[in-house]
Amino acid sequence: MKSSDFLNLLAKKQTLVLDGATGTNLQKRGLPVGSPPETWLFDNPAGISQLYSDFVAAGSDIILTCTFGGNRIRLGHANLAEKLEETNHTAVRLAREVTEGKDVLVGGSLGPLGEILQPYGTLSAEQAFELYREQASVLVGAGVDLLVIETQFDLGEAQAAVNAVRSVDEEIALVCSFSYDRGVRTMMGVRPTQMAEIFNEMTVDVLGINCGKSLEDNHSVLATLKEHTSKPIWFKPNAGLPTSNPDGSSSYDVTPEMMAAYVPTWLAAGARLVGGCCGTSPEHLAAIARASIGN
Repeated sequence: MKSSDFLNLLAKKQTLVLDGATGTNLQKRGLPVGSPPETWLFDNPAGISQLYSDFVAAGSDIILTCTFGGNRIRLGHANLAEKLEETNHTAVRLAREVTEGKDVLVGGSLGPLGEILQPYGTLSAEQAFELYREQASVLVGAGVDLLVIETQFDLGEAQAAVNAVRSVDEEIALVCSFSYDRGVRTMMGVRPTQMAEIFNEMTVDVLGINCGKSLEDNHSVLATLKEHTSKPIWFKPNAGLPTSNPDGSSSYDVTPEMMAAYVPTWLAAGARLVGGCCGTSPEHLAAIARASIGN
């Protein structure tokens, strides 16, 4: 989908409902803690399809592919580097099967690379560009409607990702979303004002906030970002703060009803695309979708 078509759709609907979490939901359904969700594209594809389907049934206008860790570095940690193309293609195919005949868009997820860029790490900007270009090329070729660069924390890596996407497709709708997991800063110290200053000038259609810390901190970031950008804002906070379980998994303290109660304030603060990240179940998402109707 071209950027212009996506923005026209958003202008027509005013609010689009996103999906919820991938990893935490799959863990509740049997994915071993510590196993990358992408492994289930081979070991349990029906489980991936069911989660996609549950989000569509809950009211999502956009679902993301199970490709957050679908770049060569992260797949290498899961011994799937040689299956990069198959991994990303399979994720898109399963999403397309679930959304066939429905008014639901498929967004290709591109998460952080898994290594820190220089000078704090060993990865160069040129290497980051090539890694993102490789994954974006496969996702575009597989037929996603838009691309979502998400959970970013470093300005240099995010810029490399955007440039890589645009080297593959100059017109596809593109979201760039940061995670402010240090309250109102990312783990690399980036503030929403800095993010807006750079990405307002780049060919990104939507700026985003996802994952992060508490709902209150995310709301503060949302309000600040709205003051510094005219672009639509993508908002996918976690379902509250996590607590660790004995098996290593995490539980989140915000119920579907509690999360839905926040939705009017998110919309009033400037969010145009709303969903949830870690801990956000299909039940949470259904409540968010109901709360979004009429706004």
